[in-house]
Amino acid sequence: MEPKHKECFCPTTVWKWDLAAVSKYAREAWDFVNLYSTTRGCNRFHALQHVMDLLRERKEVRARGVHIPELAELKAWTERETKLGNPALEAEVARTGNPELAQCLDWSTTINEMVAKIVRNVPPFPGVRESLALLEGKADMIVVSATPGEALEREWEEHGVARYMAVIAGQEMGKKSEHLALAAGGKVPPEKILMIGDAPGDMKAARANHALFYPINPGHEEASWARFVEEAGPKFLAGQYTREYEAALVAEFETMLPEKPPWV
Repeated sequence: MEPKHKECFCPTTVWKWDLAAVSKYAREAWDFVNLYSTTRGCNRFHALQHVMDLLRERKEVRARGVHIPELAELKAWTERETKLGNPALEAEVARTGNPELAQCLDWSTTINEMVAKIVRNVPPFPGVRESLALLEGKADMIVVSATPGEALEREWEEHGVARYMAVIAGQEMGKKSEHLALAAGGKVPPEKILMIGDAPGDMKAARANHALFYPINPGHEEASWARFVEEAGPKFLAGQYTREYEAALVAEFETMLPEKPPWV
């Protein structure tokens, strides 16, 4: 996640939204929203709104007189659209010709191009392959993500782990909660559905489907995956992944990500 945001998302945001005069603050806001806060892992169009809101409120940015857009049209679109990806935005731009949405589409398309060029040879964290091997043949596995499907498929294929997945669901297929509902809702008892994720949005998707959640702690990914292989994964397969056990893990997870940035 970090290489994408630090090398692709943030530089493209500074470029496409003319934020060079406040690039230091733009980077701090982008990293906070997408990596180091409770909004970690959110959809890119929501992230852009959060970042602009933080920049608009920051006194150092106001002092430089840089215009920070309010993105009212983007906000309205994200409130009425459920499949927040480029295909849906392309259709909206074609239908309305809205210049703000066209700029958002250009920004998002450029990000995808940057990711395809830059994000290579970034293998899964240690423990991921072992976790997938542990579950293989014992659980049906799907990828649930706010990342574009093309990037997901490319990255999972590159590292030889796509073969474990029945479905790779990206942002074009809807929200994470919708992915889970379509895959398992009404078909599998909630106590037999486990969402593994490193963001509050992943936990929210699990909660929306009454599923279990296993947190990957940001900054402590290797330890989290090792614990899954040695402890949590076997518990889940044995039907012993209790809500009490989950609660202890979630309590630890929730200490990792603040709601407010350090400069507020």
